[in-house]
Amino acid sequence: MARNSKERLTYRLIVVVFPLLLTGPMTLASFSSPDQQVTDLRDKYAGVLNIKKIPADIRDLDAFGFSDMGAWHAYSLPPDDSTDYHGGFCGPLLMKNSGRWLGKKSSQLIITGENGELCRWIKDSTVLNYSPGILRQSLRSADLAAERSLFFADGRTALVITTVKNKSRVIKQFSWKLRSELFSHDLAITRNDNSVIITMDDSSMYCVTLRNKDFILHSDSAGFIIEGPGMTTLRPGETLSLCLAESYFFNAEELESQHRLTGGYLDDPKEVLDKNVERWNRYLADVINGGNGYLDLEKYRRLAVKCIMTLVSNWRSPAGALKHNGLFPSAAYTGFYGFWSWDSWKHAVALTLFDDNLAKESVRSMFDFQNDRGMVADCIYHDSVDNNWRDTKPPLAAWAAWSIFRKTNDTAFIREIMPALMRYHAWWYYYRDNDQNGLCEYGSTDGTLIAAKWESGMDNAVRFDRSRILKNESGEWSLDQESVDLNAFLLKEKEYLSALALVTSHRQESDSLKRDAARLAEKISDYFWSEEDGWFMDHSLRGDGFIRHYGPEGWLPLWTGLADSAQAVRVATVMTDRRHFDTTVPLPTLDASDYGFDPLEGYWRGPVWIDQVYFGIEGLKLYGYNKEADALTQKLLENSEDLLADGAIRENYHPLTGQGLNARHFSWSAAHLLLLLTH
Repeated sequence: MARNSKERLTYRLIVVVFPLLLTGPMTLASFSSPDQQVTDLRDKYAGVLNIKKIPADIRDLDAFGFSDMGAWHAYSLPPDDSTDYHGGFCGPLLMKNSGRWLGKKSSQLIITGENGELCRWIKDSTVLNYSPGILRQSLRSADLAAERSLFFADGRTALVITTVKNKSRVIKQFSWKLRSELFSHDLAITRNDNSVIITMDDSSMYCVTLRNKDFILHSDSAGFIIEGPGMTTLRPGETLSLCLAESYFFNAEELESQHRLTGGYLDDPKEVLDKNVERWNRYLADVINGGNGYLDLEKYRRLAVKCIMTLVSNWRSPAGALKHNGLFPSAAYTGFYGFWSWDSWKHAVALTLFDDNLAKESVRSMFDFQNDRGMVADCIYHDSVDNNWRDTKPPLAAWAAWSIFRKTNDTAFIREIMPALMRYHAWWYYYRDNDQNGLCEYGSTDGTLIAAKWESGMDNAVRFDRSRILKNESGEWSLDQESVDLNAFLLKEKEYLSALALVTSHRQESDSLKRDAARLAEKISDYFWSEEDGWFMDHSLRGDGFIRHYGPEGWLPLWTGLADSAQAVRVATVMTDRRHFDTTVPLPTLDASDYGFDPLEGYWRGPVWIDQVYFGIEGLKLYGYNKEADALTQKLLENSEDLLADGAIRENYHPLTGQGLNARHFSWSAAHLLLLLTH
């Protein structure tokens, strides 16, 4: 993952509020918790991921937000001891070009008795939890019980359902307000009919919407208050019900087109919530009931659920230049506010476990940015001016397509995507084979060494320390070394493309690809194998022979199945040697005895990346080393910080201590953990 994105500092925000107020002798379950009527797996997994944190400032991305349905805004929960924030959600976090928190507090419920006394929620009776697909708050005072739920209706709108029940034996009268606090003090806050609108300088809008106009708006430099229409009277056991929509739009046209849809949500929030319940229960059941032996244990089931929640919160819907749905690597790091090609294809493989359509969209999103030569952009953004065309990423697109077909049997999708897959595969051999020997190199379009290293996905790996850049006849550039992992990936692409060609009834093309794959497998097995070192290694184009470092590129030939049995024995021996790769958290990205091993400072010089672990584990299993693969998997799951607790899934991990490193809530880590738990 190359952190080479451009951060945008200017944004514009609009908040629109739509109120709904219902009163009467309704039960709590009849409105705020209709999901109780459906078998609900979600409640079993409340608290698997802790997102209780109040953002300290507009840039505080350590506070991660819950999002769903591809929305570009998110919310966190206040900590249990932050009583001044109870009754409200934190946020929203806005994610158009880079992460910005609009405020610390969103629509906090404030109740005042008829005598003017503020309702105090009892701290020990307050329950705040994040369940899959929904945020919930349960609040109690001496006389009232309040329940609040926040969930997403679509890629632009979240609904907040609130009930306040009189649990005393006497009639209660009170007034209610919804308080939102903003970080910026110069925001224009306006009202339009039943909407409160905050407009920023990039024309985006954040909207909180009630069903009718029967409310009063107060605003000041700190935020705004929506005040209900006078006093509410509840007899014993009666319930006040409120529903509001909180939306984030990119422009006024989106707001206008969504207005009627949002009104429909407010007219029937139960239907929206029922759909949320059904979808999330399907997600959970598909994964939990379809896994291997690991998912017989509840602790690993909880990890699998956390993986799903991580992936879905990083899901973004089409917006700006992005034409299809896709996933951020992480919304908790502002440099990852786009879609990356390598990441997207890995995400797609895991997404087939619970959301086939999102998996297809993740593949489509990147091929929307394929140029006439066949190259796919490294990363793409809402604003296409920020797209990176200096390099691409290792070719795993056909793996994603094959995984989708194997799950869905969707031949129409394969016919749609096959021409793009073939152009991308051919591009490598035309633009990244300096000596035209059928073995490719990583490279760049602009002649820079750094972009060529980025193309490997392993930006600062030790094997590239002495690399130089070479001009190709095609007009682009290659590194002066042929990489075993790249050519192993290309071999696997040929095999998948051969299988997919049969799906589209192109038997001659399939046979040709199969023959090419057999020749390439033989070439890789011979050319990249160091008998002296017992490892597959990159090869220099300068005549220097092997680039002698043990890294995960050396076990890729096991994942592809090209190694012979004698080679597999020697690779497995190194992988399971505690001096090299069988560390506390196993399979680091560099041999632990290498001079360059530096997990804390070296991004790809020692940290454990879960995708590379997955390739290694699957490779061992393919050659019959099931016991060894299981032992390494167990060490990974048990020794990686917070994996089995409620902490965030990290970008990578320290191989000696288990410490979580770099970005939190990282999508491809979640994706490959899911694959390890289910394959």
